[in-house]
Amino acid sequence: MCRRRNGSEADPVKARPVFSPTVEKRETPMSKRIIITYRGVLMSNFEELRIVDNFYQTSSYFPMPVVAITTVNEAGLTNIGPYSLCFPYYVAGKDYYAMLLETRNNSNTAINLLTNGRCVLNFVPDNRKYMKNCVRLGFPGDTTEEKMAESIYTLQKNDYINDGDGKHRWPEVISESYQSFICSWVSELEDAGRFGVQESYVPPYNDFNGITSEMGAHFILKIEKIYMKPEYKKGIIDGVKKSSFPPVPVDYGYRDNTNFWIAGFKKPYTEAIPDKKGMGLDTVKYAADRIDPDFKFTDEACAEMVKVPRIFLKTALNGCVDWARENNVSLITAEHMKIIRDKRAGEKAK
Repeated sequence: MCRRRNGSEADPVKARPVFSPTVEKRETPMSKRIIITYRGVLMSNFEELRIVDNFYQTSSYFPMPVVAITTVNEAGLTNIGPYSLCFPYYVAGKDYYAMLLETRNNSNTAINLLTNGRCVLNFVPDNRKYMKNCVRLGFPGDTTEEKMAESIYTLQKNDYINDGDGKHRWPEVISESYQSFICSWVSELEDAGRFGVQESYVPPYNDFNGITSEMGAHFILKIEKIYMKPEYKKGIIDGVKKSSFPPVPVDYGYRDNTNFWIAGFKKPYTEAIPDKKGMGLDTVKYAADRIDPDFKFTDEACAEMVKVPRIFLKTALNGCVDWARENNVSLITAEHMKIIRDKRAGEKAK
């Protein structure tokens, strides 16, 4: 899932105390342990760790998802490449949403993305046999034919616009996944498509999209569709409960040049927003009265926003006004606020 990109051995990671010329060092009466203070903050319970290549698994504990990415090679065969360096990238404020994938630039997945720019991010559930197979399929150097001969996953046709010939069709979806993101590579960012597939890459490299180093690549992936198993979709549409969450594994990477470390799923718990973090009703009313002279909010509508963080209040009010304008509403009520807040209202009505 997350091997070292260049395949090299990392230098031994040595821990050393955090000392600074501006830091006061003293021994406690009860022990020889050094107490480190900086501006009155006690730092005796930390030590510095040298940062080395693949720091997320060699110099830290960093939780990651397990994603089996399907792509299509030039022969029209589906390839499965397990990855964990795959994260949300554009989450709001753009005209599309996107994920970021980090990979070796000579992997089967990278080559296929550079060739046709399409993939499916299949999120694999917590199951020991699935994790074992992900580790096997993630071993670098095997051809697509060799990988797929050892895959235990069931592939099903991707219903999303199967256009073009075998070279350019959309990859298949892994049936066992709890959700799948249908994605296309945004190759126009940084003119990343200019690299193409090469035996090796020389500078200059891109900064964040396409070929980004001698051995590395980053892909900004536009999310075209999200598919999800019905029981988990129901939790998002009808309201989430403990039982609504899929069994999501957590990958901690390849460590000590020996094993991948993976944590099993545990049911999540809730933490409510403290009341004191909200705003007073008068504060919301003051802002609402001045957001747009053509639209008004009832007191009850304003009360629906007292827990909105102050820094987001103007954005939230503008969003309400946009909705009111589109729906020919001049006085926004509490009932309107519930409709606006419920981003899934249209799906619930189906």
